[in-house]
Amino acid sequence: MAREKGELVYTIYRALSYGLTPLLHLHLRWRKLRGLEHPLRWRERLGHPSLPRPPVSKLLNKSIAGYMLTNMFNIEIGEGMAAIPVIKGCIQRRPDVNVLMTTTTLSAFEVLKNLLPNDVIYQFVLEQFAPLDTPTAMDCFLGYWKPNAIMLIESELWPNLIMGASRKCIALALLNARMSAKSFRNWSIPVVSHLTSLMLSKFSLIVPLCNMQAIYFQLLQAPPLVINFSGDLKYAVDNGNSNEVLRSMENLQVQLANRQVWMASSIHKGEEEVMLGVHKVLQKTYPDIVSVIVPRHPQLGLDIALNLQKEGVSVKLRSHHDMLTPGTNIYVVDTLGELRYFYRLTPIAVIGGSFLPGLTGHNISEAAAAGCAVLTGRHLGHFAHMALEMQRLNALSVLQVSGNAELEEVLRELFSNAKLLDARRVAAKQAFNALSSGVVEKVCNLLHLHIYSKVFTKMKDDGQEKGGGDE
Repeated sequence: MAREKGELVYTIYRALSYGLTPLLHLHLRWRKLRGLEHPLRWRERLGHPSLPRPPVSKLLNKSIAGYMLTNMFNIEIGEGMAAIPVIKGCIQRRPDVNVLMTTTTLSAFEVLKNLLPNDVIYQFVLEQFAPLDTPTAMDCFLGYWKPNAIMLIESELWPNLIMGASRKCIALALLNARMSAKSFRNWSIPVVSHLTSLMLSKFSLIVPLCNMQAIYFQLLQAPPLVINFSGDLKYAVDNGNSNEVLRSMENLQVQLANRQVWMASSIHKGEEEVMLGVHKVLQKTYPDIVSVIVPRHPQLGLDIALNLQKEGVSVKLRSHHDMLTPGTNIYVVDTLGELRYFYRLTPIAVIGGSFLPGLTGHNISEAAAAGCAVLTGRHLGHFAHMALEMQRLNALSVLQVSGNAELEEVLRELFSNAKLLDARRVAAKQAFNALSSGVVEKVCNLLHLHIYSKVFTKMKDDGQEKGGGDE
């Protein structure tokens, strides 16, 4: 009875999403005109591919089962940074796996395309935009790519994708599974809960990021046997480097030598007032201080620079390749994809998205991995579990502050007490190392056990010469 109700709710959702398709197409074109969609590849959002499927000539194991195509679906920048180590781990373990990563935003596309493996001889690692969750777009997408498996990251549950994949016998996995308390309430609404239960029943593997998230999925009727733990993939910091960026960082490191430096990263609109206010107070004590401001969105960086210049403040922009001069105390990083490099330049990282009500924090593991003293605000959302995990391992690893007055006090203390600063940096690094150990390997093991081994067996049993039903 519950399954039948779920099928009925999905039928209604499918009909509504089909009916809204023309409006969604118009919205997509409007976004393209505003520069929010790729000017040439925006039709991928409608399910129309711009790239060819991987050729059979790329395969190692074609005599047995052709190729396996895994789709890492609907990824934004944060999820992509966590997914890339998993992609690398999977294709090292399974040389017959090809990966298609679908991204949701233009910024994610631009950043992640430079981080995907490009030196793999036998694998095809592609990136395209995720289609809208409409019946037409999803049917077109799945019909063209014919993936053997689809991996969703974190909280993306899309009914047309999940049900369409299930109809085509495509294995489904939800990695680093999470949902906010608000999302849990929404998915638990009596009528919606039937659809939620039906969708979750289609997954072969669900890997929650913590115990509380596992409880949420269990309450939503996810099959208990598909829920497995690996640790938070946000700890999976990729160590790949760009030689060009590294050379630029070396030049900046020289310019920052012998100066007091701290960084405010991933700050949102409104938080720049907190950070710049703290900077002005600290500059009275430390005239040579450098505050590195990294907005969450590059446009905010440009706005900050323009406002400061109107006030006669000397500020340098990363996007302009400006050199730091002795009279410059503020450096604004208005670029994407370079945050992990900047963490290596600063001893202190203040993680934004956490200082104003309504915000939900950002990943603190990259700063900890780089050995920064990590400070955050009080509004951490689901990242609160990460802060608690690190603090349980070492109380000095993460410090939460209430606002600009406390932040100013803590920064002043760290600047004046080298021993305390070193202790916090070491604590953050040690906590990260303990929590990140083996996470990627565990995820790859789970994928092999619950996804790839079953798909590979099915492909052999079906006697396919090409994966995913190719002819």
